Amino acid sequence: MTLTLAHARIIIKAAFEKGVAMNLKPLTIAVLDAGGSLIALERMDGASPMRPDIAIGKANGCVQLGIGSRALQTRAETQPFFIQAMNALAKGSLVPVPGGVLVKGKDGRILGAVGITGDTSDNDEACAVAGIETAGLTADHG
Repeated sequence: MTLTLAHARIIIKAAFEKGVAMNLKPLTIAVLDAGGSLIALERMDGASPMRPDIAIGKANGCVQLGIGSRALQTRAETQPFFIQAMNALAKGSLVPVPGGVLVKGKDGRILGAVGITGDTSDNDEACAVAGIETAGLTADHG
């Protein structure tokens, strides 16, 4: 199984709906495949200009290191030099805070990741999980 554009559209729609229901600030959502390539990116009206890079960075860190961005944050707190080095290798596209969630298939294989930014990191993460689960996939935020 692979993560498709159809999956990405379901994830984005459901995550935006969750954000609206929670009365969050404007969100930006990036969906990447297992190789780290962008499948889809959408910004709500009013989202600030840097948000696409942040959303991609949250998702990219997950895919490249195989763990959710919540786990990356913990690692950044305990091993800051490691995460700094990984961010350098990722050419600055690694954002180690919650809001990046791995997308897994029923067999546990990583299919890609979702990165969301715009509100608090915990709220961003909640929207990502809601979107992934609505698409019938498994969310792993670390």
